[in-house]
Amino acid sequence: MLIRTDPFRELDRLTQQFFGGANSPGTWTRPNPMPMDAYRDGDQYVVAFDLPGVAADAIDLDVERNVLTVKAERRPPEVGEDVEMQVSERPLGVFSRQVLLGDTLDPERVEASYDGGVLTLRIPIAEQAKPRKIAITATDAGHKQIDA
Repeated sequence: MLIRTDPFRELDRLTQQFFGGANSPGTWTRPNPMPMDAYRDGDQYVVAFDLPGVAADAIDLDVERNVLTVKAERRPPEVGEDVEMQVSERPLGVFSRQVLLGDTLDPERVEASYDGGVLTLRIPIAEQAKPRKIAITATDAGHKQIDA
């Protein structure tokens, strides 16, 4: 099971849009939020983070004590000296998200892929958390048949 760790992130996002503008750069101490989807697919959870325009080498992913942390940095595009920016709405700077991995997930076997601006993580369910059948052994000693 995945648990969101920051209930105030949406409020921060709205405050930043209202006061700081949509393209206020995030910093490592105050990162921008990043949208995510999470769902269960058989024996694994899939978590997808939107990171359009972020280079794969600008993404940092780690797990510590069942807390998965994703940090990414979208850098401004390199433009020539004669270029005059007309519109700049795409957010720049640092983006971050933390997800608490429940005890039923296996943080040692997380797989990550990055394609089309989407970071996709596959987190398997821990073996000890999977349902399993328990064999029952029966002994017939001491049983009597009841005749009606």
